Amino acid sequence: MAYDKAYFDKWYRSRQHRVRTPAQIRRIVAFVVGAAEYVLDRPVRTVLDVGAGEGHWQPILKALRPTLTYVGVEPSTYAVTRFGKRRGLMLGSVERLHELQLHEKHPEGFDLVVCCGVLNYVPTRVLGSALEQLQVHTGGLAWLELFTKYDEIEGDIAMLKPRPPEWYRQRFSQAGLIPCGLHLYAPRDLAAGLTALETGRID
Repeated sequence: MAYDKAYFDKWYRSRQHRVRTPAQIRRIVAFVVGAAEYVLDRPVRTVLDVGAGEGHWQPILKALRPTLTYVGVEPSTYAVTRFGKRRGLMLGSVERLHELQLHEKHPEGFDLVVCCGVLNYVPTRVLGSALEQLQVHTGGLAWLELFTKYDEIEGDIAMLKPRPPEWYRQRFSQAGLIPCGLHLYAPRDLAAGLTALETGRID
């Protein structure tokens, strides 16, 4: 599949096909930033957006936190060529995140890691390692939007990999990511400082 201008026009701009409106995206960004700052107890300073598309989150994040550092990773040559310099996008993918050597500039990870509308399409054989790579870069919270085979899914379903929720829970646990609700995950060491009901622990 070509992630070209026609693809983004259809799934991000067309009122008939787009999954979310600009207002809905702004509310999600505000919520995710607020959640990360609640856990960190300080303003978010760094964001890694994996599968960033055209970088729609970048101007919204900058409006909320003008001094924030944003790094967007996107496999679409079109998106990176058109928006890379303006919105801080680089060519790459969640499966090969390690090749970008992000730890050289961000050795402690990012305050917020975002992976929206991507993981449902990652092949089963590499999803575990992709989650591990996301975990490595998560210094605060990660917002990893995923839908299971039991959810009603809108948008591009051509290459969707439907999987049961328990399958995902096991993979997240193996990667060291602890669920905090509403697609939010914390690395295991940070989650240890959260309460049982904040993470849904039953022990």
